[in-house]
Amino acid sequence: MNIDFVVTWVNENDSKWLGRKKKYNKDYSLRLNDESRFRDWDNFKFWFRSVERYAPWVHKVFLITEGHLPEWLNINNNKLICIKHADYINNEYLPTFNSNVIELNVNNIKNLGEHFVLFNDDTFLNKPVKPTDFFSIDGVPKDTGIFSPIVPRKNSIDHIVLNNIEIINSHFNSRDVLRKNFRKYFNLKYSKYNIKNIIILPWKRILGFFDTHIPVSYNKSSFNHVWKLENKALADTCRNKFRTDQDVSHWLIRYWQLCTKNGFVPRKVSFGKCYNVIDDTSQVTRDILDLRHSVICINDNEKITNFPKVKSEINAAFENKFNRKSTYEI
Repeated sequence: MNIDFVVTWVNENDSKWLGRKKKYNKDYSLRLNDESRFRDWDNFKFWFRSVERYAPWVHKVFLITEGHLPEWLNINNNKLICIKHADYINNEYLPTFNSNVIELNVNNIKNLGEHFVLFNDDTFLNKPVKPTDFFSIDGVPKDTGIFSPIVPRKNSIDHIVLNNIEIINSHFNSRDVLRKNFRKYFNLKYSKYNIKNIIILPWKRILGFFDTHIPVSYNKSSFNHVWKLENKALADTCRNKFRTDQDVSHWLIRYWQLCTKNGFVPRKVSFGKCYNVIDDTSQVTRDILDLRHSVICINDNEKITNFPKVKSEINAAFENKFNRKSTYEI
């Protein structure tokens, strides 16, 4: 079984991209499209170094950009395939600055395999991983089947998550999901999080899922299936140049896999960790250096008051850990 990695990246300093972004963003809420959604941490090279060191078995790495590429990138690496938005997104939706659009259309990427892991450029492999950390030997995605009620907050993507759940509830209910996947939802790998699945038992409606904010294992056929059944909802999202409260996201396909019989295989919650970084970087830098989790997400947000300092501290930890160039670099 071949497993591909797909990763998205944007160069916030590209003048042409900035010009197009400025042209369109006046029509959209900055609340979902603030600076932290686009700024570059200058640590993308460490993503490639982590892949080469910890997942040398990966089949192909698909790098998605608007067209610009890191100046240090070795485009001749035989595992690397550079993809522009125009290569796989319908022209009527371009240009787009909406990560939901960029991710919802990945199933259209030419030569992308059936089994792939979708990364953002803020998600990193943190220690050695195996193919079976992402898929079973039968090609079923590994994930955590944990229900969790959605509590909407201001200045968040919660409304997008609710849109996903609304669609899920039009096709599934929690009792049928548990009937089909009981041992996958009540599993020792979830530890204390099994309590969440117990608490939702009185409700037939699905109230939400526990989102780990780490790379997601997908079957491409799951994307194709959801696009076929919910074409209007996905196409409506694709018409939005920037993220809006009316969007759906690729998590819709993740939730679909979680609801489907044989759609996923349980994985330990402790496999990954998402850090919502503010100004104290001690926890994330400790994880980077001590290899506490297999994958980590370093989530940027508008609450960081001293971005240069935070970026410098985290990148210093990465440099200490990955101090040799990968073959993905010139």
